Amino acid sequence: MSESKESARANTHKLALLYTMKYLLEETDIDHAANATKIADYLDSLGLKTDRRTVYSNVAILQDFGLEVEQKETGGAGGYYIEGRQFELPELKILVDLVQSSKFITAKKSEELIRKISALTSAENARLLNREVFIKNRIKSENESIFYSVDAIHEAMNLDRQITFRYGELTPEKELVPKKGGALYQVSPWALTWDDENYYLIAYDEVAESIKHYRVDKMMKVNDVDERRIGGEKYRHFDLAEYARKTFGMYRGSDEKVVLNCANELAGVVIDRFGRDVMILKDGSDRFDVHVTVSVSPQFFGWITGIGPGMTIKSPENVREQYRDYLAEIAGNYQEL
Repeated sequence: MSESKESARANTHKLALLYTMKYLLEETDIDHAANATKIADYLDSLGLKTDRRTVYSNVAILQDFGLEVEQKETGGAGGYYIEGRQFELPELKILVDLVQSSKFITAKKSEELIRKISALTSAENARLLNREVFIKNRIKSENESIFYSVDAIHEAMNLDRQITFRYGELTPEKELVPKKGGALYQVSPWALTWDDENYYLIAYDEVAESIKHYRVDKMMKVNDVDERRIGGEKYRHFDLAEYARKTFGMYRGSDEKVVLNCANELAGVVIDRFGRDVMILKDGSDRFDVHVTVSVSPQFFGWITGIGPGMTIKSPENVREQYRDYLAEIAGNYQEL
């Protein structure tokens, strides 16, 4: 046999091995095994003439390599399949659900990410994932640049640098325009967090001397600057979980210790919002008081209003007065003209 023919044959064997692995990874799982004849037919369709003995040999090599190829002996449905995968199907479903429900991910990017997630399992399981995809009518951001902003923020944090950006707001024409006349914001980025289906940057503002948050999809033209981050000491004492509990819709207001008086059936609502370590004190047989620190804002008052008469602000009086003013202003919008 000439050297060129021997080389071509060796290359064919290598390609057959690689395509056997590709087929097993993409087309098989415990419910969809493939026998040696089926795999050989697949290789033949690629111009890699082979037989079942070669398939057996390839599978043995892949097993020695560490690929979890198992053999299923069940009549006509028997054959080889991939047992161990990095992600199980229920885990992939959770990832797909998260992508679908995330408002900050555009519809186009959602479809792209779900295609990539689907590639982590067999073709049959991928079809199951795709049947559950409902993106078209979801509320989604139209700001495709959010991914570049997230990347720029992560890069700045890795380099221990501050960032600059312009912060936008939506107009009635649905356009994102810079706030404050296009003023340039400069902050020290410390964390990214997800709240109420939106992505937020947690950063230290040197001018305000405080930790602030910004919605990433409203940040425009994010760039790092050659200045080291500051505010690390304040951030180390910053409790992100506590911050999220007391901040409604990530809208900041003045922090107040309030007592809410609630009907017993609202215990689940309170625990879901403030966590299991919240202080709850019985108030008679059918009500309880809960002591919490909240960021008093229109969003907090809106949450109270949405729950209805089963929850009232018991103290302090200044917050009760603010809430009465809030309700009066709303009621004023419905006075007869």
